[in-house]
Amino acid sequence: MTRMLIRGGRILDPSEDRDEAGDVLIEAGTISEIAAGLDVPGAEVLDAKGAWVAPGFVDLHCHLREPGQEYKEDIASGGRAAVAGGFTAVACMANTQPVNDDPAMTDFILDRALHDSPARVYPVAAATRGLEGQVMTEMVALVDAGAVAFSDDGRTIMDSGVMRRVLDYSRLVAAPVIVHCEDRTLVSDGVVNEGPVSTKLGLPGNPAVAEIVHIHRDLLLAEQVGAHLHVAHVSTAGGVEAIRRARERGVQVTAEVTPHHLTLTDEATLGYDTNTKVAPPLRGEADVRACRAGLVDGTLDAIATDHAPHALHEKELDFASAPHGLIGLETAAAVVLDLVRSGELTPLEWVRRLSTNPARILRKSGGSLAVGASADLVVIDPERRWTYDPVKGHSKSRNSPWAGQTLTGRVVATVVGGRLVYHVDRGILV
Repeated sequence: MTRMLIRGGRILDPSEDRDEAGDVLIEAGTISEIAAGLDVPGAEVLDAKGAWVAPGFVDLHCHLREPGQEYKEDIASGGRAAVAGGFTAVACMANTQPVNDDPAMTDFILDRALHDSPARVYPVAAATRGLEGQVMTEMVALVDAGAVAFSDDGRTIMDSGVMRRVLDYSRLVAAPVIVHCEDRTLVSDGVVNEGPVSTKLGLPGNPAVAEIVHIHRDLLLAEQVGAHLHVAHVSTAGGVEAIRRARERGVQVTAEVTPHHLTLTDEATLGYDTNTKVAPPLRGEADVRACRAGLVDGTLDAIATDHAPHALHEKELDFASAPHGLIGLETAAAVVLDLVRSGELTPLEWVRRLSTNPARILRKSGGSLAVGASADLVVIDPERRWTYDPVKGHSKSRNSPWAGQTLTGRVVATVVGGRLVYHVDRGILV
């Protein structure tokens, strides 16, 4: 394997609280030296002048659709979109067809990823069979097969007794349970945030309390059994506050927030653009401010994309009928750089929430540029302006609310296991 020298960048490594200019030398797939002014004859040189060099991003939450819905996305295309967005690893949700509720399915996903994806892929197995919320999956067998967490994401486990057993048994395999917190009886047929915007649109509303009440329930259950609960895509001020109070009393809870819930309000839906239809829905300005504050103070640990591809013909339906979800792997970094430009996060803390914290939550390697660590890293130019065109992107789907927008901040290069797998001017390289 060739040696690679990443020269002249601003090195951001939250795992060692490193924020300094220097060079990174990669040998045999690992980081072998970090210093200023390295001279390594024969090494492949990647110029990082004016850019940030950071541990590769780790996405806690995406949907790769394979098996069963490869017309929307597959492991290969999702992996390409991931590295183009600086993600060296992604955790894929279990709502495939068939559902990833069996060790053979986990094996299949890992095998396809090994052969097809330039990014590392970590399967999240279903918490209940068929995502039906009734019978627990075989957690030990699924973890032995390679599952990193359990989730019925896309659905809520409404039965509190089942949820308690899932959390209880998850302790045996030391894996987090990732929860989609929406009380379905309160959501009903709601498709946008309940409030003035839903009234203007004439569409049924999804109330904030549907999320808040379910977060409270799952926090209480996790507290009772001592399990690691991970709350997915938090979108409400009340949800942030519930998690904050639970952490203060010692509940083992982590949480994520998406780029769209950090930057878009429900007013983005006023044009009936189905690419703004997500679950949970875009909320009001106060909720966005609360989510940003929760990310800054550490109540929310990580930024996760909830990359949810859908085909064009599906999103061309009327708003109420179109599926929930948007694609976000290739735009996430640029969108959330807003938190650095606003002064809410330092560059180092920004990287922590995209890389180091997600790796810690999944209990996987990554999120570090320490000498001896696997060379999974990203080079980002925080000032580079570009216009996002999903047609020219690497996902099979196009459902992005940022299509046609000029963004500031772009991934220049992504390295996985010491291999340069993406370069902005050369595209996907493997």
